Amino acid sequence: MALAAAAALPGCKDEGKASEQSATRALASISHLIDEDVSELTRGMPEGAKQLTSLYAHGADPQKDLPAVRAGLRRIRGEVPDLTRSKTTFFALTDAHGIAIRNDLEQDVMAGQNVWALFPELAKTQGGGFVAATGLFAGARGPEPDRDWVAAVPVADDHGAFAGTLLAGWTMRRFANHLQESIRHDLAEALSKAKDPGKLPIVYVTIFDRAGVFAAPLTPAVNEKALVDLDLVGKTQAGPAHGVLSITDRDFGYAAQRAPSLEPEGGVAILWSEI
Repeated sequence: MALAAAAALPGCKDEGKASEQSATRALASISHLIDEDVSELTRGMPEGAKQLTSLYAHGADPQKDLPAVRAGLRRIRGEVPDLTRSKTTFFALTDAHGIAIRNDLEQDVMAGQNVWALFPELAKTQGGGFVAATGLFAGARGPEPDRDWVAAVPVADDHGAFAGTLLAGWTMRRFANHLQESIRHDLAEALSKAKDPGKLPIVYVTIFDRAGVFAAPLTPAVNEKALVDLDLVGKTQAGPAHGVLSITDRDFGYAAQRAPSLEPEGGVAILWSEI
């Protein structure tokens, strides 16, 4: 990521403007990362779905052999390179009506949920291809509101007929944390290579859509509220947006733009403050 130049900006006289410039540079880098994260699933899930056809061999019913379903889901994560690299937090199999059969996690809270009712767009997998949607699985949640991003591809039985779907995805806050940690890692690496003893800037990453703003864990609530008040969906309608925000007596630069590979009316925003 091209963040070394951004890390060098603290010498500017206007710290707010410097932070805005740094946020804008970092935004370009993580926007590319989002596209690649989604592309890993776009490329890998159809191959994973082909491997799951074996669960239907000779008329077998996956619902009657849940350990085999979990083993198959864990196997594709290990054997399909794009899925091994992917940031998905789960893989799951549904039946031909969109009812979740099993996921690959130790504790399965998805089983029995009507995925197509929760994510109606995913029913389009009956016509073939990769489909993604946002919504909310039922079950336990953290203390802050969140959303789920879920991708699906069709799974065929051993006669080639539509038998169900392979699912993968992540929560918005978890994905924001992945992007935030990527920025922080690259900044620390750039300082180390430059033998620079300077301090890392304060950086927060959020995902936004019409349902709200979803920040990485441990982001101060006042920072998240400041981004909510900006109306990021409206501000990014015509293209990327950036500026300076004063939050609790600290100037933050912000930058935001849509991320259509993730969600047509959603995107990513960065808060950045030089130290």
